Amino acid sequence: MLSRIAAALLLSLGLGQTWTSPISAQEPYPSRPITLIVPWGAGGGADRLGRIASKLLEPILKVSLPVINVPGATGQTGLTKLITSAPDGYTIEVMTADTYPSFLGESSRFKQEQIKALAIMIQQPSGFFVSADRPWKNWDDVVKAAQERNLKVAVTGFGSPDDFTVRYMRSKGLKLDSVPFAEPGLRYSSIIGGQSDLLYEQAGDVRSFLVGNQMRPILFFSAKKFEPFPEVPFSKALGYDITLPQFRAMIVRADTDPAKVKMLADNLQTIARDPEFIAYLDQQMGDPNSFVGETEAEKFMKNWLDEARAVAAAAPK
Repeated sequence: MLSRIAAALLLSLGLGQTWTSPISAQEPYPSRPITLIVPWGAGGGADRLGRIASKLLEPILKVSLPVINVPGATGQTGLTKLITSAPDGYTIEVMTADTYPSFLGESSRFKQEQIKALAIMIQQPSGFFVSADRPWKNWDDVVKAAQERNLKVAVTGFGSPDDFTVRYMRSKGLKLDSVPFAEPGLRYSSIIGGQSDLLYEQAGDVRSFLVGNQMRPILFFSAKKFEPFPEVPFSKALGYDITLPQFRAMIVRADTDPAKVKMLADNLQTIARDPEFIAYLDQQMGDPNSFVGETEAEKFMKNWLDEARAVAAAAPK
């Protein structure tokens, strides 16, 4: 009887049970799926990066990384989804150069300080492509045609690097007009179906069309010769002061826990050395030295944005 009374007294005082802190221990990271936003439709370059990254990261992080395609507004719809998500490391995004010009301007809805680049994963020169059945055999032929009549250029969207480039070339006396296609497949096929005359794209993204002899590159926007197509002229050699190379980065919200940022960045560096990722870079005709780690990625993106700003100033709407 006394023992039961004593036990009840101890329980009432909290001395007969295990004490736990009112602050629960932080859960291990990651402990649940990480959403990987691709702000473009399926089948494009951003989608390919998202899926290879997801595949290689899952066995390392030991959680799934479902790829969610959120196309719209030149990638801004997907970026909005990232910015409005919780800064808990469970939402990351493939950000492409196509969307980055939306950071230009004082009144821009997006600010550099809202995002944190984990790494630049792939870099590719962009170029103009034409349908294989076009009579234009070289860039001089296109220049002549664009001086005589308006040519339609398939781009990702208005305000994109594609559009900036079209506007820049228009300032050089070429009658070029941007025609936006948000869906990669529609953009690629538009020059074959005749909806567009030229396509602004990266060679790796349309590799199957090139291999199938359905289209061919006519000019690359680069400071040097593009090795897979050494016979195709590049912008700097022709006096066009524009490159704006395509890049695809992995980003999170800027206010994400630095420890989580470091874990993700370190693991992206690990997969960048994986033979399967290296094969992906080769298949995409990406720069073999594409990878830029967390510490240098912000500087890389700032330099890119500075060039975009200069191009936009030189080529007004």
